Amino acid sequence: MRKAFISPSKYVQGEDELLNLGFYIKSLGESALIIGNKADIDRVQDKLDQTAEKYNVKLHRGDFGGEATREEVKRLKELAKERGADVVVGLGGGKAIDTSKVVADGKNIIICPTIAAQDAPTSHSAVLYTADHQFDDYAYFIKNPDVVLMDTTVIAQAPSRFLVAGMGDCLATYYEARATRQSNSNVNAGLPNGYHTGDTGPAKGTIAAMTLAEKSLEVILEKGYDAKIAADYNVVTQALEDIVEANTLLSGLGFESGGLAAAHAIYNGLTVLDGPGNYYHGEQVAFTTLVQLVLEDAPKSEVEELLDFSLSVGLPVSLADLDVQEVNYEEILKVAKKACIPEESIHSMPFEITEEAVANAIIVADAMGRDYKARKQEK
Repeated sequence: MRKAFISPSKYVQGEDELLNLGFYIKSLGESALIIGNKADIDRVQDKLDQTAEKYNVKLHRGDFGGEATREEVKRLKELAKERGADVVVGLGGGKAIDTSKVVADGKNIIICPTIAAQDAPTSHSAVLYTADHQFDDYAYFIKNPDVVLMDTTVIAQAPSRFLVAGMGDCLATYYEARATRQSNSNVNAGLPNGYHTGDTGPAKGTIAAMTLAEKSLEVILEKGYDAKIAADYNVVTQALEDIVEANTLLSGLGFESGGLAAAHAIYNGLTVLDGPGNYYHGEQVAFTTLVQLVLEDAPKSEVEELLDFSLSVGLPVSLADLDVQEVNYEEILKVAKKACIPEESIHSMPFEITEEAVANAIIVADAMGRDYKARKQEK
């Protein structure tokens, strides 16, 4: 049985760490194209100027257009070639980072998130969209980023909602990895389509990945509330540092080498509804993690632990919290149908999956979340 574990070559986290970006660029080349939203680059321009001067590297701005489209990738690739950049730096949030990965296409790349809102920065994959913001395709690369650099001073300055959304994404990691391991399903750490040669290909998860996934949940539950308070006041504390690591490194390695299951598939299904689109990825995943626990008939203690934590930091616990006020079975069945397409990760659950069972679990999770929240508010 083949197992696989993948990760970035280096993960660095700390206050004002962007001041050392030039050092990592220098280890890969002489100049870099910085891909990020104009506002994100402007916010850290002083640090970029300082690190460029200190380490004698050239930094070229590649102001991101806002959507991770094939056209934007083509434009930025041409810009990188025109500027002679031998390193790509993805700076900012998810779509800018995804675009930078596609532009680099498995070559020299450094990822510098300015928020800790999801666990994708460490991964060897990206998502492409159309110009009208619809899903286009997944992109996979031969290796993970060379460096993932987290400046916690910058991250602490972002609205705390981003950090909390990252906790929501992280909540799913252990439960999905557990389900994947129980079903002995393949994980994303196997080489992606297009890179299969000889006997290489799909792989199972490792003990290491499962351990990291479990630790990510432990840290979130223990430090999440304290980290949110720190983020509310834009200060760096040990709790915030721990949550940035859990959201990004522990969860990133845990999902990619441990496996996805129902929670993220049902998140994809939610795109058929209007309301959830107003919320961040991790906010939606917090609710779909509850759905997975209902689907697998998890112990009451696990369900209530998830609900208590979500309420403590302001994560959604029902469809109403995602702007879906009327729960119509036919609409929910559409969510389930999309979540259950053959290529979805929901089939990594350790039992037979039916669209009806998934729809029922969504309805029960929604009712459970509404009721639990109402009872807590009454006290």
